[in-house]
Amino acid sequence: MKITWMIGGAQGFGIETAAMLFGNAVAKAGYYLYGNREYYSTIKNRHSYTTLKISDKKINSTDSIANILVAIDAETIFQHFTKVSDFIIYDKNVESVDIDSIKSLEYEIEEDAVNLLKDSGLNTTVLDAINYAKKRGAKSIPVDYKSIIMQIMNKLNIPSPVAERARNTIGAGASFALLGLDINLLNNAIKETFNDQTFYNLNMLAAEAGYNSAKDYLNYYKLNPIKINSHRIQIDGNTASAIGKIIGGLRFQAYYPITPASDESTYIEANQLVKMQTKEGIKEGGIVVFQTEDELSAINSAIGAALTGTRSATATSGPGFSLMAEGISWAGMNEVPVLITYYMRGAPSTGLPTRSGQSDLMFALNVGHGEFPRIVIASSNHEEVIKDAAFALNIAEIYQTPVIHIIEKTIASAYSVIDEDTLNADNFEVDRGKIADNSDDYYRFKFSDDGISPRAFLGDAQMFHSGDEHNEFGHIDETSQNRVKMYEKRNKKLESASKNISIDYKFKFYGDKNAENIILTWGSPTAPSINAIEELKRNNIDVAVLQIKMFNPYPKEVSELLKNKKRIIAVENNYYAEGAEVLTLNTLIRPTHYILKWTGRAIADDELVNALINVIKGENKRVILDDK
Repeated sequence: MKITWMIGGAQGFGIETAAMLFGNAVAKAGYYLYGNREYYSTIKNRHSYTTLKISDKKINSTDSIANILVAIDAETIFQHFTKVSDFIIYDKNVESVDIDSIKSLEYEIEEDAVNLLKDSGLNTTVLDAINYAKKRGAKSIPVDYKSIIMQIMNKLNIPSPVAERARNTIGAGASFALLGLDINLLNNAIKETFNDQTFYNLNMLAAEAGYNSAKDYLNYYKLNPIKINSHRIQIDGNTASAIGKIIGGLRFQAYYPITPASDESTYIEANQLVKMQTKEGIKEGGIVVFQTEDELSAINSAIGAALTGTRSATATSGPGFSLMAEGISWAGMNEVPVLITYYMRGAPSTGLPTRSGQSDLMFALNVGHGEFPRIVIASSNHEEVIKDAAFALNIAEIYQTPVIHIIEKTIASAYSVIDEDTLNADNFEVDRGKIADNSDDYYRFKFSDDGISPRAFLGDAQMFHSGDEHNEFGHIDETSQNRVKMYEKRNKKLESASKNISIDYKFKFYGDKNAENIILTWGSPTAPSINAIEELKRNNIDVAVLQIKMFNPYPKEVSELLKNKKRIIAVENNYYAEGAEVLTLNTLIRPTHYILKWTGRAIADDELVNALINVIKGENKRVILDDK
């Protein structure tokens, strides 16, 4: 069972709050959720929307077509009237609004909508757009928002600006009626959210009025509560990374505010008092969260803390990561274990700061000047983010090198319901790697077969660190003999990592290994790719999915999985199929087909299925997804 719900309106007017209320209520009925937020980089008034997918099974992606569209304003109708299948819940007072009067609508969107409506023999008002959707099978539920707000104002004796905030809750209430779930679930979500009595009463009345507005279609979807047998949590990607770091024993995080990375650090700071397992037993400890003056200071502070033996990390996005390049290079030269969480968003430059993308993979792999080991991993969903963040702190210290953990903005801002027991957090063991036993005759960069030297902490032994090439002790040494040995020592770590890191952390395979079609992907497109396996079976198409999780060192074992495939289809959120390029660099294997998207929006389940059918049955070599 899958139902996709969407709510849209002006940014800053409670769209996310309504989605949260609605989602929490549905989750309490036992259903899984996956929600994705889209919003402009301007702070207020531009169009914002949240897509929420509901299912009786765990999900990690959404559809491009909404079963239910809740429109808080006229612009939402024009933005999405072609993308709704079942119901449009809207304000009847805006029916006569013409598209030309909405000045915040981009020219391209307006032009496409006008042409579509006129080609269909319609005019360009909200009502015309709704009639277009009705011709395609959708039903409309006109709601008198103005009348409802006026009634609530009079009943509670509150001013209009306060009452207007409940428009979104009216739409949530109407949607709940369609699902057929007990309205008390929504009421309880409202009660948990609003401590202030006025806002509690306001939203309760708004939800009830919305519910009554949709009574003609009461219980349309016939959802029944599902028994929950385990403890579940609702989580977004930023929080998932923060929790993973806390589980992994993080003790210092430096950061400079940037979208969307900042939320991770603020969550850690709010939960910085933790219990630690020590030789003496459980002790209370803490995590230092340090907001620096810029990203250069953030990476250098994290490096400095790591040199003292503190498990250290930072988190940033593209522009900030660019500034960290020199520091990461210094960490590579000095074999410093530091974790950089890289929230990947729309680029280049500031680009699409509140949208997503996968266009910086090559940058992450090659950041910093010179050749030195950088371990690079990428997560595809919130459970993976938690596990990978904890794991990344281990591998940073085991191999004494920078580790870059890629989390796309799509995953960072999205939220899902997951079963807590699947995380196995209690089983996580901290591995600090080679720690020097004593300080006598200590050489920080001692040559070793695996490239990893025993590590002492600042203050425990005499050592030297420099950005220059150095000998085993740390003194500057520019001789050819030393350069060759030290260079090989550092880069040998990747060989050790490749040999010792479990395959489960390198890649995952889904489906029949004998399938003639294989999707090659990574990050957020993984979930819709996995979902496509079952959907394509209905079209008699056999497909499997290969998800790359670790890009450096690259899992060359995947070569065997790709042998003798009729089609290798690269699915990515970038122009050059960078993940596929890394495959070719390491294995000489090239994809045969490509499905790519770089609009800044996530790849949806239904659009990927259609594209795969296009590729496999139509033999199109390259399909570009553009959200139309």
